[in-house]
Amino acid sequence: MANKAPFKTTFDATEVIRPIFTGGTVALENGARVLATTLGEDAVLTDVKTGKHITTVEGDGELISTLTLTPSGSHLIICSRSLSMRIYSLKKSTDAIEPQLVRTLKPHATPVVVLAVDRTSTLLATGGTDGSIKVWDINGGYVTHTFRGPSVLVSALHFFELAAASIHGPENDAPKEKGKKRKPKGTVDDDGDETESTAKFRLASGSQDGKVRIWDLHKRSVVANLDSHVSDVQGLDYSPTQNTLVTASRDKTIRWWDTKSWKLRKVIPCFELVEAVGFIGDGQLTYTAGSNGCLRLWATDTGRELTKEQTPKPETEAFVGALYQPGLPFIVCVQVDHTLSLYHIPPEAHELSQIPPPEPFRRISGTHDDIIDLRYLLPDHSAMALATNSEDIRIVSVTEPKPGSETLVSSEYFGQDIALLKGHEDIIISLDVDWSGHWVATGAKDNTAKLWRVDPANNSYICWATFPGHAESVGAVALPRSRPVEGSKAFADPLGHPPTFLITGSSDQTIKRWEVPREPQQGVKGVIRAGYTRKAHDKDINAIEINPASRLFASASQDKTVKIWSIEEGEVQGILRGHRRGVWSVSFAPPNTPVLQGEQGSVAGKGVVLTGSGDKTVKLWNLADYTCLRTFEGHSNTVLKVVWLNIPPNEERGKKPIICASAGGDGLVKVWDVNSGENECTLDNHEDRVWALAVHPETNMLVSGSGDSTVTFWKDTSSETQIATNEAALKRIEQEQELENYEYVGAYREAITMALQLNHPRKLQSLFERVVNSRTPDSASFSGLKAVDEVLASLSDEQLFLLLLRLRDWNTNARTAPMAQRILWTIIKSYPASRLSNLSVKGARGQKSLKDVLNALKVYTERHYKRMEELVEESYLVEYTLQEMDSLAPSLGSMKLVESGDIDVVMTT
Repeated sequence: MANKAPFKTTFDATEVIRPIFTGGTVALENGARVLATTLGEDAVLTDVKTGKHITTVEGDGELISTLTLTPSGSHLIICSRSLSMRIYSLKKSTDAIEPQLVRTLKPHATPVVVLAVDRTSTLLATGGTDGSIKVWDINGGYVTHTFRGPSVLVSALHFFELAAASIHGPENDAPKEKGKKRKPKGTVDDDGDETESTAKFRLASGSQDGKVRIWDLHKRSVVANLDSHVSDVQGLDYSPTQNTLVTASRDKTIRWWDTKSWKLRKVIPCFELVEAVGFIGDGQLTYTAGSNGCLRLWATDTGRELTKEQTPKPETEAFVGALYQPGLPFIVCVQVDHTLSLYHIPPEAHELSQIPPPEPFRRISGTHDDIIDLRYLLPDHSAMALATNSEDIRIVSVTEPKPGSETLVSSEYFGQDIALLKGHEDIIISLDVDWSGHWVATGAKDNTAKLWRVDPANNSYICWATFPGHAESVGAVALPRSRPVEGSKAFADPLGHPPTFLITGSSDQTIKRWEVPREPQQGVKGVIRAGYTRKAHDKDINAIEINPASRLFASASQDKTVKIWSIEEGEVQGILRGHRRGVWSVSFAPPNTPVLQGEQGSVAGKGVVLTGSGDKTVKLWNLADYTCLRTFEGHSNTVLKVVWLNIPPNEERGKKPIICASAGGDGLVKVWDVNSGENECTLDNHEDRVWALAVHPETNMLVSGSGDSTVTFWKDTSSETQIATNEAALKRIEQEQELENYEYVGAYREAITMALQLNHPRKLQSLFERVVNSRTPDSASFSGLKAVDEVLASLSDEQLFLLLLRLRDWNTNARTAPMAQRILWTIIKSYPASRLSNLSVKGARGQKSLKDVLNALKVYTERHYKRMEELVEESYLVEYTLQEMDSLAPSLGSMKLVESGDIDVVMTT
């Protein structure tokens, strides 16, 4: 029976919440499945329904200036500041989309800042900063039209087809007469041949100077100049049923134009910078989105605003764009903070006299910015709170989507934005959650702490209380973790029973204990005062942790110390000294921690605490005498967070270690064996410092949040790895026994194949020596046995490279060199030179390592041949010497032996 392999702790990244949008252009296809967003130099495709990341299209090294999707979703067009335009074909399957680069073009001499595609997905319009406009055939990749206006940046483009009643309007009269005067002599007038289908196509363009121009694609000229706006035209749309073109500008106005006469119908002031405009449905409704951060709906025929008056939102929530595709039940609005807000369109809204202010039914965070802290929420741990370098706490779903969802936009998928906790006036830098997951405490740079009640089932997210009093930023908050007695009211109804107290620590070097009110705080009259305030440290306080029994708490500071306090009295119980830099994190051991082994002996698990410091170390401390039990070294930068992972159950403690994890400024998460101090494994999936760690209390899932805006979920795969390792070890033993059996019966073909698979160099050497030194070699065999020749002639690239490595080693030894030369000769005879020189070699060095191996074989082979030549030359001298000795010595036939006396024997002639 095989011995079981030693237990190895492993984690695999199973889910990643990653940024998809960092500002720029957003595009959506008609089917509302694919969302294309700009992520710096790259473009990201996301499935809107499931929220899954589809693919990332790598950029050309320059920032993307604009992008778009064709309405059919067949192509993705990307323009960058390198002046290039790349057209990708999107090949769709049931579960994936594969972008393939079709062509790369240089459309303008200046960057392209706006794109538009017609409804048939065949024509593409590009607008440059130099004022020129070009129309392209997407499939052919050639220019069909070039329109040159004033040298003013083109800010908006829109293809449309005039309704039949609008074709024979003023644009076909006055502009046509002017066009006739400019025609050169001999030119044939083909206006009479214009068909109804080609006469309809128009392209509307808006410029930075406020001018709107209507271009006729058949006549290749301007058919209308709409001079009314006085600032950037940001939005254009056309309604065939209303025979109306709507334009919106940063001059804070919306204008509706009659497409029959190109006369101005209405001008409505919006009192905000309008960034997007469009028609909804059959054109009876017009929507706008602008700098106030409010989606507004207007009656097209009267110009009256249907939405109730809305309060302007904060600057970070201002809209910079909006998307709507005909037939979709929602509008996508793009905010300054890179959030995409989805709004439902009220049914039959045009028949209502007034509409309540629209609220987004879903938000998609383009980027979470720096992840400063995170915690699991709710009793089932199905949500997560993120502190994201902003004034709000973002709550996201961390559960898999439910099967069978048929809605166009699913509201349940991994990483979905559920809610925002709004209330702080500055960046939130600390976060904690109570035992139930319903109560969240936050500390911010506005010098306050807040307690929130989270109840997603009732869509309730309220600020329960605000705790002012600190003179500087609140950098640490802590809630009690002890569970109420089972059967008690607090245990049965955690939403109705907030935590009893809150501990806060600040950059003002003080800690405060606050009594939490039983009822929500009401206005200024309900100002809460601290139960006690203590001058705790000489520098900023970075972290506070309450022990599982809620009797002690620890405070970690930049003054290189950690202090242990009693909660009731607020008195120092002990000080942990030993770190050489500021301490960033502290964590009490779980209540079921067994006896631990330190460098000085064993200690009760309940009485230990972990700390992480700027000196790049993690330390384990004994709370009995406040001494350091063990130091964990391995990070190359500041240790920013430490956590305990779940303690194995009693029946598994013999094989599973007690482990903890630390996150550092080096972007790594390290998992440690607490008893041995050894690094069990290192988790690497971040490109910036890792600020936050959290552990799922049931599955042992480890979650890391980083400054690169990603949240990685690490699944504990230790048990699966152990099972796979044991199965692999058992299989290897069976294969080794099989190899022994082949060798015993002399089945060299199978034995050599098996030895190559198992990478047994010693066994392989023994087999080759038997074959080469066989007393009965096969005739016409290179190696000595034809079966072995066949094996050597049918090796894979990996096996062939591995065999060349072994031959290189054997060739350096004079004893094994003859065998190596014989096998090498067999390989050279069996393969063409091109196969040997172009082997597919794995690894970073690749062909360089292959070149080194072949060069080593060449050098030692030349040395062996040189030695053989020298031996042959020396053999001539030996032969000559023997011949000369034969000619000088008398012949033995004329000689006889004569005895002289009793002893000597004399040879005489």
